[in-house]
Amino acid sequence: MALHHLGPGEITSLSSGASAGERKTRALVKTDRFEAAQLVLNARDQISGHSVPGYATLLCLEGAVILKLGKEVRLDAGNWLYLDRGEEHSLIAIEDSSLVLTILFE
Repeated sequence: MALHHLGPGEITSLSSGASAGERKTRALVKTDRFEAAQLVLNARDQISGHSVPGYATLLCLEGAVILKLGKEVRLDAGNWLYLDRGEEHSLIAIEDSSLVLTILFE
């Protein structure tokens, strides 16, 4: 089954609404120049070190995560962060968390 991506003008809810165990990471939009996803992490979940070829932002909607760059940065609900393209990073969830990831490709 093909993965559903939102179309222009299509609305979706990013609020949790479900228990942590029922929520899932999901793609929101994917084009040749732009990508957006909702990342859902349970406490202690990790995303290992990686980089993306575009400019990225992370918006923490709920919970808290540690983003490891050259240093450790804590993102709490309401915090937003920009990453330069190719910047190596990893994530560790301190508590059940939801984030919006956007990537802009040149």
